[in-house]
Amino acid sequence: MRWWAGVWVVAGVAVLAACGSSARGDGAVGSRSLSSEPSAGVSASASASAAQGGPSASPTASVSPVGCAAGHTDLTVTPGGAPEQRLCVRPGTVVSLVLRPRTDDKRWTALHSSAPAFVLPSGWRVDADGTAHATLRCASVRPGAADVGVTAKAPDVAGAARPAFTLHVSVVPYPTQG
Repeated sequence: MRWWAGVWVVAGVAVLAACGSSARGDGAVGSRSLSSEPSAGVSASASASAAQGGPSASPTASVSPVGCAAGHTDLTVTPGGAPEQRLCVRPGTVVSLVLRPRTDDKRWTALHSSAPAFVLPSGWRVDADGTAHATLRCASVRPGAADVGVTAKAPDVAGAARPAFTLHVSVVPYPTQG
């Protein structure tokens, strides 16, 4: 079995677990760790939906019945992970993005949002070890989407930084009743 098939199997199990726990209304919580490495240590006990990204566990983000994160969620991007990921969030969600140090000679340089009205990046910083941190605030009350791009560049090479990671964020409003 190829390693990516194993990742999809684990993602499917996490989706089924998230749907079951949300239907029971037991206040399931979780976060997402974005990685496509086979050795990433994906937790099967995660109650977060893996439909949009990769699963892991953390007690800071609530997951609604349709799989969109609400409140606060943590995302960690590890070296070797997929260069593009998708995330579904509810309005008002705060996403803490952690980009682990790259294994090549490139360093994280900047973060930008294609639609700051939907997803506003703030608090960008790069630590001495190469880990980058950012906070993404979803301040919209209407549906929409934004692409959050992170660029990386080798420090000793002239030229513009190139996109190294893209997070496609979809802001989905809460369903109305009546």
